[in-house]
Amino acid sequence: MYNIFRRKAVAVLATLVAATAISTTAVSANPFEFFGNSNYQPVQAPAYADPNEDSSEMRADLKRQIVSYRTNEAPGTVIVDTPNTYLYLVMPGGKAMRYGIGVGREGFTWSGVKTIEKKAEWPDWTPPPEMIQRQPYLPRFVAGGATNPLGARAMYLSGSVYRIHGTNAPSTIGEQVSSGCIRMVNEDVMDLYSRVHVGTKVVVLPQTHRSAGLQ
Repeated sequence: MYNIFRRKAVAVLATLVAATAISTTAVSANPFEFFGNSNYQPVQAPAYADPNEDSSEMRADLKRQIVSYRTNEAPGTVIVDTPNTYLYLVMPGGKAMRYGIGVGREGFTWSGVKTIEKKAEWPDWTPPPEMIQRQPYLPRFVAGGATNPLGARAMYLSGSVYRIHGTNAPSTIGEQVSSGCIRMVNEDVMDLYSRVHVGTKVVVLPQTHRSAGLQ
């Protein structure tokens, strides 16, 4: 009798141990079962920050605005006023849309006439070899997105490595900081991007120029 009772007790204990092992395995395989939701999916962050959330404080003259502007260039032309850190999009009637920009630092300014040969949204960045040579610590490739130095949009200038592009460092607007590219806050570069097209003429004024265009 005693042996029968003992065998039953051992069988019950073995059953309890097996059940516990099965339960533990199930929870380990899907830990969210414990919370009663086996279909739970982790929340994924958006790929990019909202470019319209750029709340940087800029000088009033660097904010996008329509101004009076005298020029012989046709409406639709982009004029980069390097020394004054402005970019003008010529409009009819002696007006222009003016944007604040960041330009090349000392030794990296340039001038000339280009056209926009390519446009890109949230562009990737591949630093050119000459930049890598000067700054070997730079990454060789950065995918497009909120942390990309080219910002939300880029307009590539013909026959050169230069671009008009956005920036994730809005405090640099109004400064001479780049390696020759023209940078704008993201909301401004998005606005300009929507107004120009491939083939648009871009006139980059020299550092020694002093604009007489304002009336």
